[in-house]
Amino acid sequence: MNLTQALALAADHGLERLDAQLLLLQALGRSPQDRAWLLAHDTDLLEPAAQQAFEQLCLRRAGGEPLAYIAGHKEFFGLQLQVDERVLVPRPDTETLVEWALDVLQGRAAPRAIDLGTGSGAIALALLHARPDAVVEAIDQSADALAVAALNAKALGLDVALRQACWLEGAAGRYDLIASNPPYVRQDDPHLAALVHEPLSALAAGADGLDDIRAIVAQAPARLKTGGWLLLEHGWDQASAVRALLETAGFTQVQSRRDLAGIERCSGGVRLELG
Repeated sequence: MNLTQALALAADHGLERLDAQLLLLQALGRSPQDRAWLLAHDTDLLEPAAQQAFEQLCLRRAGGEPLAYIAGHKEFFGLQLQVDERVLVPRPDTETLVEWALDVLQGRAAPRAIDLGTGSGAIALALLHARPDAVVEAIDQSADALAVAALNAKALGLDVALRQACWLEGAAGRYDLIASNPPYVRQDDPHLAALVHEPLSALAAGADGLDDIRAIVAQAPARLKTGGWLLLEHGWDQASAVRALLETAGFTQVQSRRDLAGIERCSGGVRLELG
């Protein structure tokens, strides 16, 4: 079997061409950046071991396993993060939250920030990489997720303080920024059935998907400095509901930001008075 035939086999399994190319490069032990190499060597024959490895990778992908889990890593905000089934795959949508967080931290010397439900550590590590003067904490209720975040922090040489807790439980002092990409999927959402490889506890949050966001909004005022921001990622249709929760909790400058698809993906507000 040559490389062209291998990619045709992947198509027969229902795989998209880009996924097939990346899996083939993985089976060959080559960089994901070598897609042009595949085109230049399309008639090269696969060694039996590489062919067997490629076929196994294709079966995993055809079974719905995220490409990032198969590869073992995912790029987020320019950082290469290790990921597996213990954590959600960091998504480009969440970069909107990081960009907003960096905006609100501008002009603050040695800001103190906390990432709630950190998972792979994506938000916390992206913040600290961009603002090495910041003091950044990363919280998760899952010990497994924290283990992945710790590996990523070590690999990147970033000193993030990791702690196991439920949201702001056990937090001390006040923060310039509280950021979170919490679970926000409705528990009866039919799309959950297709996400069997990702941790359900990091996805679903009650009947309307807002249970965890409500908890964070309730806890945040007591842990924010005057002028501190709470920023939350949420579902595509939840922006108005999240803004209402923030306003009811006493936040000001309540607003939402859109992702690259034009969807209101994040909402946040400022705490002007100490609670």
